[in-house]
Amino acid sequence: MNLNHVFVCGNPALDFAATLRARRSVRFEMFAAPDRLDAWFTECGVVDAVSPSRSADVEEAKNVREAIYELITARRLGEDFEHGALAVVNSAARKPPAVPQLTPSGRWTVATPDEALSTVARLAIELLSGPDVPLLKECGNPECTRTYIDRSRGMRRQWCGMESCGNKIKAAAYRARKRETTHADN
Repeated sequence: MNLNHVFVCGNPALDFAATLRARRSVRFEMFAAPDRLDAWFTECGVVDAVSPSRSADVEEAKNVREAIYELITARRLGEDFEHGALAVVNSAARKPPAVPQLTPSGRWTVATPDEALSTVARLAIELLSGPDVPLLKECGNPECTRTYIDRSRGMRRQWCGMESCGNKIKAAAYRARKRETTHADN
């Protein structure tokens, strides 16, 4: 099942945290059903195939996602980590991760939902303890709550992705400039 998830954040852990969209307004839950979680794991490239998730796997994924989001936000704002969020992510990371196998046609990773989730938790730990921390930014679109890695020249990128939010921000700025020009001409 392909759901055309958007992967614009620069790291699977950030994209995972962004699966609850528009946190400040009308929230949109990407993991509404087990098959949607499975699709995310394969579409993001964490695994090539995952055994079918159950409702309990979805709830666990949501718990880990919220803990990752909380830790990312704290790190981005220079705040201390909340101990409960640390415990959730560390617990998920302690489980066995997805293990790639070499096949005649190349690398292939088959996992259980727990193994895929452990892999995402480990990616979050690496991100939040690594050199990309100073590059973490929240999207400038007021309705978007994605955090992304800004690797742009001069770190001047203002949105998570051009197609998802950049076009909206640029169009709004253009309309604002157009209004100012119209008012100045009157």
